[in-house]
Amino acid sequence: MEPTTSGRFRVHDRRPRPDIDGTGPSDPPEEFVLVEYPEESIDPTAPDAEDRFDPLYAAAEGYEGALADRVASLEPGFVVDTTLAWTDGSARFADVEVVRESRFRFADDVEGMFEAAVDAWDQIRSAGEAVGSITTRSNDGEPNGALYLFADAPGSDAFTDLRAGRIPIEPLAARVNESREDDGPREVFVLRPAAHDFVAVYVVFDREGVLAQTMRDTYDLGPGLAAGLDDGALDAAKAGSDGDGDGSGDEGGLSDGDEDGFDALDRL
Repeated sequence: MEPTTSGRFRVHDRRPRPDIDGTGPSDPPEEFVLVEYPEESIDPTAPDAEDRFDPLYAAAEGYEGALADRVASLEPGFVVDTTLAWTDGSARFADVEVVRESRFRFADDVEGMFEAAVDAWDQIRSAGEAVGSITTRSNDGEPNGALYLFADAPGSDAFTDLRAGRIPIEPLAARVNESREDDGPREVFVLRPAAHDFVAVYVVFDREGVLAQTMRDTYDLGPGLAAGLDDGALDAAKAGSDGDGDGSGDEGGLSDGDEDGFDALDRL
């Protein structure tokens, strides 16, 4: 009988497994990168925190019937309850059920990084820090996202480490879930700008809100404001999300974040 593992996991990404030792196939298949979803919050500064978020890989193809449909519907960011069956060290889904349809979206070499991220990074570096976070707010002053920034210095590759799960995203999303009164799905954008030496992890509180849609449109990461709108309605919607030029628009006015527990220079 095959050994199995059951639990709740985050679908972190879908990609070929990294060939660390150079012995893998020349054309490896895509697999789902899964990260254990903790029942209780984990302090990211704890000595064993990184081990709690070690990624594992599960086959993305080769299923049949209803299970094949459920596996094919999985997207990065989804939270799932699953049973994994193991054969010779490789995992396959024996059963899977989606619990929350949050989304992770990754974009490298981004042009036109939004101003809130650039301004926040300047503040963080001026304070001598290598990481930090701010809360962004909508035009009406309501918190709409938590923006985390990581240094991407020469010789390091924070974007690749985040995408591979070697730097865990889960504690950042968990902090948002703990601070919010709702249990809705989030949208997480991991962006590396072409013109700056940082990587942004932007946890947007409302996956279906204007901010998430604007981010998807701006960085070509899926359907956004343009979906279902004619040109005139789209222009009006974008104008409404741009703010009034004082840095408080939906793409993120700087804030100290006291209302929901995120400090402007909060250490990760």
